[in-house]
Amino acid sequence: MNRLTRLCSAGLIAACALAPLSGRADVVVLDEGFGNVANLPGWDQLDYSDPTSTGWFQGYTDVFGAQAGPGNSYAASNFLGADGSTGRVDNWLITPILALSGVTNLSFYTNREDNPGLTDLLEVRFATGNGGIAEDFDYLLLFSIGGDGFPAQWTQWSTSLAFEGEGRFAFRYSGEADTLGYVGLDSVRVVTAVPEPSSYLLMLGGLGVLGATVRRGRRPAQAEPELKA
Repeated sequence: MNRLTRLCSAGLIAACALAPLSGRADVVVLDEGFGNVANLPGWDQLDYSDPTSTGWFQGYTDVFGAQAGPGNSYAASNFLGADGSTGRVDNWLITPILALSGVTNLSFYTNREDNPGLTDLLEVRFATGNGGIAEDFDYLLLFSIGGDGFPAQWTQWSTSLAFEGEGRFAFRYSGEADTLGYVGLDSVRVVTAVPEPSSYLLMLGGLGVLGATVRRGRRPAQAEPELKA
């Protein structure tokens, strides 16, 4: 499978380099396989579609099976996010509030139905604190995946950031309903690297750049999502 790794900025890349692998203890703070999308402890959904309809739901095996686990154990969203398949879809699936420490890696798998001519769009965003509305998620970690950039097979993606404190990740599926098809999300995993005392002071120098260097994404209502190259 193809694997795309994006770091938020050059400053964050430097922060990651400051933490030697030998001085870190990796802690898994989220490992979600979506066995029951309707009952995901701590997760939230936001529906800004116009008109509103379905959001994220349990995967359909007649479209494709899960990346791992039972066939329907993945989260899905599609063009019906806007009622009657017209209008604009804007569906958000948000992780629980996570305690992050040091360099954190988010990895996940996506898939989509292979429908020529349709362009499914997906963004990954981050909010500090308990982020409860779209405007809170102003750190754009991965650009929208669209067209040929969104493989019609399970593909793993990864992104990293350096942050100390509580935060949440959001998956945003959006676009005009008549341009969208069906997408799947599976195996979301968040690993945070807690530094050992010997390397903690080195990490602090890199973490201080978060507010200045993390690329801030555009507000959802301001513009169309940017396509990934």
